[in-house]
Amino acid sequence: MPMNVKPVSTLDNEINEIRLATAEIVNQEILPLEGRLWGWLSDSANAPNEVVAEGKALRRQIQEKVKEAGLWAPHLPREFGGMGLSFLQHAYMNEVLAYSPGAASLFGVVAPNSGNQKILVKYGTPEQHEKWLQPLTNGTMQSGFSMTEPDKPGSDPRSITTRAELDGDEWVINGHKWFTSNGYAADFYIVMCRTADADGSGAANDKMTQIIVPKDTPGVNIVRGVPVWGRSSSHCEIIYDNVRVPKENQLGRTGTGHQAAQDRLGAGRVYHCMNSIGSMWRAFDLMIERLMTREVHGGEKLESKQFMQGFIAESYMDIQSARLMTIDCAEKMESGADPRADISAIKIFVPAAYHRVVDRAIQVWGAAGVSGDLPLASMYQGARTLRLADGPDEVHKILIAKLVLRRYHAGEAWDFGN
Repeated sequence: MPMNVKPVSTLDNEINEIRLATAEIVNQEILPLEGRLWGWLSDSANAPNEVVAEGKALRRQIQEKVKEAGLWAPHLPREFGGMGLSFLQHAYMNEVLAYSPGAASLFGVVAPNSGNQKILVKYGTPEQHEKWLQPLTNGTMQSGFSMTEPDKPGSDPRSITTRAELDGDEWVINGHKWFTSNGYAADFYIVMCRTADADGSGAANDKMTQIIVPKDTPGVNIVRGVPVWGRSSSHCEIIYDNVRVPKENQLGRTGTGHQAAQDRLGAGRVYHCMNSIGSMWRAFDLMIERLMTREVHGGEKLESKQFMQGFIAESYMDIQSARLMTIDCAEKMESGADPRADISAIKIFVPAAYHRVVDRAIQVWGAAGVSGDLPLASMYQGARTLRLADGPDEVHKILIAKLVLRRYHAGEAWDFGN
């Protein structure tokens, strides 16, 4: 079933045209070929070489069509090879891209490269742009993001213990990371390091620095790919043992690493939510398709059952609520208003809604819903993982409560209109 995308009356012509052009490629070039593009990945170790080669060739062909349509790298400025979309425009495009799992990669938006690209754009030097950003954008280089540590809470990047110390014109890095995204394929990592003592002078947020570390640097030891949901993954555990890189590999001023991480995560949470909405859209369509075609009890269709009609209504409300909350948050971010409570709210609500919507679709499809023949099983796992990624739900609930209480203690009630 193709994605039904029509112009939105409240959006400008440019973003409507982008959404329609994106949907056209998703519907015509990607959905009919999903099995050949990615279907073999679930058992890639046993996939025939010709199947793997065909998938890669098809992906390259679609990427060229995307570039010809002017839809490549929506997250990057035009001077760096992207579309130059505003934050809100990109958010609206994301929900269309996410209708097909993996489609974003065919438009030049691949985590963690996309997040690293944004950090390089903002904090990188012209030399770093040429050496690292341009190859990432061209697709000739891969990257990873190395922040989380196995014995420290990932929800608080200020707690990390991986240290970088200056020795002449080199940073010397020692530490233990895990869930370093894209760890095997990356040509370089952006590593979050402590560059000042935790109990030293200065604010807690000013003691971290992000440093570019090429994967082939001596002392970079990949321990394993951490299994995720019982399957091998490229989220790697890495030990940095006296790793030496030039001082000019640091991103931004010394001590700006925490702010860089927040820049990455704030926008990333909105994009993740819009991606989730696109996936929910697909799950909803799949559920309705099954309800309208599955015969039970003497020829009656599932759609005639009140239980199933309840599923339709509940999923509709989940998707609409999640979508409007996310768009409102994105509008606040673009306008310069304080979006902190809204970012945390969508980070909690949207993955939970996503989980519920996919769960209902799986229930309607029965055994097929948990098979590899449909994207629902991977969506289900992704939705559950998002409740941990970018900060667990509980941390965000605490933040919302603190922000609300702070305003009331200041003598001002909360304004839900702003």
